[in-house]
Amino acid sequence: MALTAGAQQLDTIGVTLLRAVVMDVDGTGIRVAQPEAQGTNVPPDFEVNPANSSVQKPASLFSYIDTNTTNTFPNSLGTESDHADAVASYFYGLPGGVATNVAHVDNYNADYFFNFIVAPGLKIGDAVVNQSFTFGGVDTNTQETIDSAYDDYAAKYNVLFASPADNSNVTVRVAPPGTSYNCISVGAYLNGGNYSSIGPTLDNGRAKPDITAPATATSFSTPQVAGAAAVLIQAGLRGDGGSSTNSAADIRTVKALLLNGAIKPTDWTNTPPSPLDIRYGAGVLNVFNSYEQLAGGKHAFIVNTTVSTNSPHPPTGASGTVSALSGWDFNTLSSTASSDSVNHYYFNITNGVNGAAFTATATLAWNRQLNQNNINNLDLFLYDVASSNLIEASTSAVDNVEHLWLPRLAQGRYDLQVLKHGGNNTVSGSETYALAFEFFSLSLSASQSGTNVVLAWPVYPAGFVVETTTGLVPPVVWSTLNTTPVVTNNQNRLTSGINASQFFRLRRP
Repeated sequence: MALTAGAQQLDTIGVTLLRAVVMDVDGTGIRVAQPEAQGTNVPPDFEVNPANSSVQKPASLFSYIDTNTTNTFPNSLGTESDHADAVASYFYGLPGGVATNVAHVDNYNADYFFNFIVAPGLKIGDAVVNQSFTFGGVDTNTQETIDSAYDDYAAKYNVLFASPADNSNVTVRVAPPGTSYNCISVGAYLNGGNYSSIGPTLDNGRAKPDITAPATATSFSTPQVAGAAAVLIQAGLRGDGGSSTNSAADIRTVKALLLNGAIKPTDWTNTPPSPLDIRYGAGVLNVFNSYEQLAGGKHAFIVNTTVSTNSPHPPTGASGTVSALSGWDFNTLSSTASSDSVNHYYFNITNGVNGAAFTATATLAWNRQLNQNNINNLDLFLYDVASSNLIEASTSAVDNVEHLWLPRLAQGRYDLQVLKHGGNNTVSGSETYALAFEFFSLSLSASQSGTNVVLAWPVYPAGFVVETTTGLVPPVVWSTLNTTPVVTNNQNRLTSGINASQFFRLRRP
């Protein structure tokens, strides 16, 4: 098992910064589950050892569940699993876990969990389930059966499943349960390398994985995302995203926020109409960015319009404006057999600096509904209001995620649209969705202090490095300053020695 050093991993995914800026975001009060595939041993080896040096949790935190349940370790139901211990270390363990203060862990034998919990739809009390196992390269019919069981469970009980995309294999694409519509499918990415099976899915070409995290195996990238989900659910339930706590903690909102906060690798790309990169999904997990978008608050659409099915839907000219450039919404659209429905979110994108460009990211997520084979078809559009020109669109007909990313957006007034298609192929007349959005233009300031230069820039959004060069005459060679910035009053501050001629810039790797 190739593991990432704990501190480095927590830095990369934004946990270290989140803990420095926000108090007590550690999964407090959130009950989680950890099903583990057993090996060939008898009794089965699926259990977390609370005393393991990378777990360090009280035995009372755990329930061990196979054909029976016990709250003690060791026990007669099974034996310790090194894999389970490693997964736990990333999920909630000390010192390297993401959600280090979860309320309880239900540690299941994975076969029992699927056959006696998920498939029959038996309710459990866990908000987040980490599944660092797959069913392997099954046929399409088997995949669809597994997907339906998980999707129905998630939709019925509002349970978020974090599931691996499977490890890199030329004969296997993303495998169930990481193929289910309503899960978050997780890939592995580390130091420029992709270590996951890639999409699209075998059944109908959906974009999976949804997101990646740093590891060389999806067993250990997945619990980082599960831990981040527990942190966001805790924050949503305690009101960090505003008074609408149920919608803030809904699995659709958490999914939209996690995907929208992700950082794009340098070679990230997608091919329309697929919304995500087939290797990285929305990018690399950054829970600090996702939390800040949650904290930006819930913001409703400005106006709703209806148009004849498949007709144009330009900006309406409404005068209202969403009051924040970073936030989320949880809302509903209704359409008919003869009409499409559009919720319009208007943004004034400006910072008063002539020529400054913005980065825009928006993610739309909704569920495959209970007992349904198909999904309602929702799309995401961004229009320039002044010209009524379409700037970007995400229009997958098979995914229940839509995603926009524009790294250089000119200042102006924009209409971000969520559209629900009507017509004869709709699953239902209305659909509830979550939308996360972020528009930003980041500035780097420099001041002299003796023989040093002091650089400063906002902590949010995160994921930037400072680069320097001694001249701007091509070919320009930039090098990264590896000094860790100090966080003060929501500003990063970094001190560097001054050369005779020196230039600095911010860049996302």
